[in-house]
Amino acid sequence: MKFILPLLILVPIALVLEYTGTGGATAVFLASALALIPLAGLLGRATEEAATYTGPKIGALLNATLGNAAELIITIIALREGLVTVVKASIAGSIIGNTLVVLGLSLLLGGLKNGTQTFDARTASTNASMMLLAVIALTVPGVFALGPAEVRPSAANIGFLSDGVAAVLFIIYILYIVYSLRQESPAEEVREGHEGPAMSLPIAIGLMAVATVGVVLMSEVLVGAIEPVAEQWGLSELFIGVMLVPFVGNIAEHIVAVQVAYQNRMDLSLGIAIGSGLQIALFVTPVLVAAGLLMGAPLDLVFNTYELVALVGAALIAVLISVDGESNWLEGAQLIALYLVLGISFFFTG
Repeated sequence: MKFILPLLILVPIALVLEYTGTGGATAVFLASALALIPLAGLLGRATEEAATYTGPKIGALLNATLGNAAELIITIIALREGLVTVVKASIAGSIIGNTLVVLGLSLLLGGLKNGTQTFDARTASTNASMMLLAVIALTVPGVFALGPAEVRPSAANIGFLSDGVAAVLFIIYILYIVYSLRQESPAEEVREGHEGPAMSLPIAIGLMAVATVGVVLMSEVLVGAIEPVAEQWGLSELFIGVMLVPFVGNIAEHIVAVQVAYQNRMDLSLGIAIGSGLQIALFVTPVLVAAGLLMGAPLDLVFNTYELVALVGAALIAVLISVDGESNWLEGAQLIALYLVLGISFFFTG
């Protein structure tokens, strides 16, 4: 965490570049994107500290609400600006990135250091199965929208279908939280064994507030630079949404997951990697759909064919890796290889 804090200097730099028009869109995009990394890290740290005071139930709610706050804020602002392609691509990219990159790096580096690693297969399989369920649900509106013309639902009905899917996903997420809180796992034991809070509750809440304000400011700047940067770099909004936005929004969680895997704490590492993807699918997505309705910018869940294939592939491979309770560095390399293939493919989308 300490080595990313110096990047906070980029917050005022990004604001100066934005409001003085210095450096162009590329400089603004890079400065604001890098500035989000330490802000997301501070928000995550403050959330963890606050959870030690509030107890496991409210702590779980805090983590669910703020664990992906940076990306949630980015996507809400993008939705307000009408960047629907970026928003939907970011949803898909977050799930794909957590399942392939975060989990892949965790298995690779943890396996290289510790050899074959073990984890609670029951908990991991539950999470992976929930991920597969969520991905299948997310693909339903897109599959129906791409169906034969004679039976294809109307655009209005696809919108209603998306709203219904979002509601069901949110309900199953609540049930998932209830179930998880009633289960004991090695990952929970690690958290309960924490030596104690490093900061007082008022400081933790204050840090959460300050970090959230910073994330909102940098998200505004970042989203405003997406379209000109996409044009200058020759990149599609789909590529930026799938590959870049999720990486920026979730970098702090990525680092923690890899660190704990390197320490041979695979239950916690898998919980972070797959759990973060689950939060995107089951919590962030319904919130975005609801936000779209409130802002008068309805968000349907019709992903394109590329996103559908990538989502299903990532979910399936997560299930396959989780069933035996063991992992090795080769499995991590396989996950990263698949992500690179998808990244190259999305790069060439128009």
